[in-house]
Amino acid sequence: MKIRKTASEITGNAPRKDRYSKKKEPHIIVFFLLLALYFAATFFLIRARQTDGVIMLAGGAVPFQVFTGVFSSIANICVIFLVVYYKNLGFYTSLVLLLTQFPIMVIQFFRNNNPAGIPGAFTNILTIIAIILIYGRSKTIEEYQKFEVDNLKARQKFSVTLFEQTATALVNAIDAKDTYSHGHSLRVAQYSEMIAREAGKSEKECRMIYYAALLHDVGKIGISDNIINKTGRLTSDEYEIIKKHTVLGNQILLSISEYPYLSIGARYHHERYDGRGYPDRLKGDDIPEIARIISVADAYDAMTSNRSYREAMPQQLAREEIVKGAGTQFDPEFANIMQKIIDLDEEYEFREKTAVSELAGKDELDCGEFRDSVSDGIVVDHNLKKIHLKVSRNRELSNESRGAAIVLFDSLDGRVHDDEMTISELNYFEYCEIWFNGNTVRKGARDIKTELALNRPENSRVQRQDHGIVYDIEAVKIKDHVQVRIDDGLSTATVIVALPDSSRYVYIGLTGEYCHIDDVSITREEKPIPVTYIKRIAEEISFLDGPEGDIPSIQVNSHRSEATEGVPITDRLELSFHTMSLPTARLIWHVPYVIIFSSEDGKVYGKNYKEYALVRLDGEVLGSDLRAENTLTVHRQDDFEGWDVWKEKNREGFNSTVFLEKDRDVVTLTTENLGVSVRNVTTIPDKTADIYVALTGDQCALTDIRVRSGEGS
Repeated sequence: MKIRKTASEITGNAPRKDRYSKKKEPHIIVFFLLLALYFAATFFLIRARQTDGVIMLAGGAVPFQVFTGVFSSIANICVIFLVVYYKNLGFYTSLVLLLTQFPIMVIQFFRNNNPAGIPGAFTNILTIIAIILIYGRSKTIEEYQKFEVDNLKARQKFSVTLFEQTATALVNAIDAKDTYSHGHSLRVAQYSEMIAREAGKSEKECRMIYYAALLHDVGKIGISDNIINKTGRLTSDEYEIIKKHTVLGNQILLSISEYPYLSIGARYHHERYDGRGYPDRLKGDDIPEIARIISVADAYDAMTSNRSYREAMPQQLAREEIVKGAGTQFDPEFANIMQKIIDLDEEYEFREKTAVSELAGKDELDCGEFRDSVSDGIVVDHNLKKIHLKVSRNRELSNESRGAAIVLFDSLDGRVHDDEMTISELNYFEYCEIWFNGNTVRKGARDIKTELALNRPENSRVQRQDHGIVYDIEAVKIKDHVQVRIDDGLSTATVIVALPDSSRYVYIGLTGEYCHIDDVSITREEKPIPVTYIKRIAEEISFLDGPEGDIPSIQVNSHRSEATEGVPITDRLELSFHTMSLPTARLIWHVPYVIIFSSEDGKVYGKNYKEYALVRLDGEVLGSDLRAENTLTVHRQDDFEGWDVWKEKNREGFNSTVFLEKDRDVVTLTTENLGVSVRNVTTIPDKTADIYVALTGDQCALTDIRVRSGEGS
């Protein structure tokens, strides 16, 4: 394992800008001021030598020549300052200025037969010698300072390297003990640093949190391997033993006195915000902030990693657990930040990074009996997905091979499952099987229609080879229909599948029977396909069975797929509606959302659209216009029965009311639903004349939408 960070970053100490640092040169304006002063002093020095005049000073006559020493001193001070503060530029400038005075003195001596300039010549010589000595000494000191700085950097780098190697050794030792936690410490460190940055921590604080998180589980070194690697859940006695890793880690890291924050993460990362954690049962802000950050990151990675007794939890379920734990297990602030980080991690959700990742991290897929090997799910959405691959049949069993096939399905983790427990836990639903020859097997789909067509000669391409057949597959989902087109170069099979509803995800799992799949590449078109692209073979499923209100009802099949028309926000506004989650809704945030926005036509995503807040009824707020300031307050009332009851009552349906008040550029939103009270204050950054509100959501049907405005609302 390689731990990133530069040499000076571990302690937050960059090379110190003290007596060993290079001095900053004064401003160039000062340079020219010194030159001007030098020329002025030289001018008056020459005049003083040439005149016999006197000036009246303190009631007496003083010969002007008396001031030659004053002007000479001022000129010499100027050149010395130039050498001291401007290094090379100052030295060579001063040298030129002094040397050019000798010809002037010689000319004056022979032309005026005036020996008054002879002392000045010797003074110039002494000044030249002085600035040469000063310059030489300055260079020596500068070289010494550079040596000291380089030496200091080397010592810091050595110290940091030693720390890094020690930390790496400890982390590797932890990973070596626990087969199922390989890479856990590094991932927790990365997540913790991300949370810290989002929370506005300084660079030094982020580095401290990174390394404290990296070593948070170091105490497991002192726990028996039999307990750490036990297959299955721990007994109560074993659990008490493994809880001691926090205290052991604290004892190990306390000896590193230069980095006291390391032991804090090790000791307190299993404390709970409600005071029910261990080892000290600290509560709320009594838990060190470093530990509160690590706690969220640690829990998230534990949920999304494989364990001896379970597979990794899908990211959506892990996010839901963090939502449930906010205020009880986790600090609400850092839990909310972790949720936002998860929301930005689209790669995990769709599990689509590169072609090989769809084949479970391999370059190829070997299929024996049908479905004994299935790729990870390739998500199908409203952007055309193109899959290019090659299929080779097993020569020894070619008579028994039906070739390659596609499994069309939905699952929280984007994978095909066949055991009943996992199917239930991950909401696995299978639509159909599609073989590359056009044959289909309907499972949960409402209907399937297939069209086979021979390619025109000019469009045919010779792709059948001794070592396999090359296929080009196109797939797209529009609402409750999916179209899959399979082209082997000679013929094309077009399969249209009518889904049970519009809200489920659709994944393609590549599989087959006694064949080999390789050379897989996957691309996704940037622009969505038009809604008329797929020929409909079944009626669209609608759950809008409630009454119509003041504005049309909407069915939101996926995240913000539909939105109501905008309603101008007056001084006071009341929106009431009936909401019901769709049958496929399974998460806390499958609820209505309230959008506060502006646009020229009053429509969501209309011309010059600006979004200021997106408030969810479960108590989260997001704003796509970062200039808007949102202050959210969420309270769970005494009648809040928990998130499982929340989801159940959303499925049953209930009436909701949202109140909005506008005072100049401030919009205040309040609503209370099923024991969750939400108040959000949005400060609009620009002087927009019309601010609108609209309803949207995720997997919910909104009906009987009523609008009341004015004092009576």
